[in-house]
Amino acid sequence: MSAGTAVEDLLRRLAPRALAAVARHYGNFETAEDAVQEALLTAATHWQRDGIPENPQGWLIRVASRKMADRLRSERASRHREEKAAARIPPDELLAPAADAEEPARDDTLTLLLLCCHPSLTPPSQVALTLRAVGGLTTAEIAQAFLVPEPTMAQRIARAKQRIKASGARFRPPPEHERADRLRPVLHVLYLIFNEGYTASSGPHLQRGELTGEAIRLARTVRDLVPEDGEVAGLLALMLLTDARRPARTRPDGALVPLAEQDRAMWNRDSTDEGLTLITSTLARAPIGPYQLQAAIAAVHAEAPRHEDTDWPQIVALYQLLEDLAPNPMVTLNHAVAVAMASGPHAGLALLEPLDDHLSGHHRLHAVRAHLLEMAGDPKGSVSNYRTAARLTTSIPEQNYLRDRAARLLEADPPEGRS
Repeated sequence: MSAGTAVEDLLRRLAPRALAAVARHYGNFETAEDAVQEALLTAATHWQRDGIPENPQGWLIRVASRKMADRLRSERASRHREEKAAARIPPDELLAPAADAEEPARDDTLTLLLLCCHPSLTPPSQVALTLRAVGGLTTAEIAQAFLVPEPTMAQRIARAKQRIKASGARFRPPPEHERADRLRPVLHVLYLIFNEGYTASSGPHLQRGELTGEAIRLARTVRDLVPEDGEVAGLLALMLLTDARRPARTRPDGALVPLAEQDRAMWNRDSTDEGLTLITSTLARAPIGPYQLQAAIAAVHAEAPRHEDTDWPQIVALYQLLEDLAPNPMVTLNHAVAVAMASGPHAGLALLEPLDDHLSGHHRLHAVRAHLLEMAGDPKGSVSNYRTAARLTTSIPEQNYLRDRAARLLEADPPEGRS
């Protein structure tokens, strides 16, 4: 690992701790987040040039605290309301790090995640703010990951911070009896980040490893904070088992390789083993939840040496449980695929019919229907659905794959009258 990479990794681990310490001390998340981002940039320059300090966390918090003081003074000079708020803080305290900055409270990172996933924010804003505040990514990096202009992402993050401030939310952990419910949006945001990295919604690349890696890192952080929570463990296991397939999902030219055609010897064995161990132990001790069920489904795939060896009846049973516990159209869609593999394509196609009212504009419904129609021996219907799916998706690798499937069917069964 190069010195620059080591510094970058360290800063991303320390970013939420520094922000938590500064935000807790001054009670102003919006300004604290900006101050910590400035401190991260300063640290990246100094540490690569002079080396990592003996106490990097204390160094980062002290610099962020000074920058916070500068910002408060600037705001105090320009706005009378801010002047009255800042005047309550002694000048010496403004320049000092938080009293407990060296050893932040255990729940600080979790509190920070809960704040970034505040219910007043939209999911895209929650994702962006989490990656910025907790992940330590720059606005430019987040914008690049989601293929939007940097000014657009900067505005999204700024509006998110302003909305949190307007909501009156304070930097403090929720009461113990509320923590489980408050944790659900955090897990959903991490799930969204992972899914965007695993199958990018648009652009030239199927996968974005930096996002899946960040989602897994943050999921590990949350599990360290709440190791007894079964759904946190389930989400981490799901990510590990799914991400293990990443090396086999694309060809050297970036083309998509479907699950049935993947070389399972290329799957990451360490991630697979860790995920299997985690979900096995979690299912044995924790109340079952949707992420655990999804991880259990991924585990069945991981345990099959070949695609033909997959225990599809077990997967069908797990999807039935998942539909009972957390029904939604995407679960039904995946359930239909499993039923088709276990009981034949017509049984799967029957489950797709009610989804037309919910997913008619989503490419995955048409892609699945195309695949099942192909299995059922209906090339004409399959080609039509493959083409519709290709038109609806904005992912170039998926477009290419779907069009290629349609072209292959046409070559195998050309229309009447075609020479």
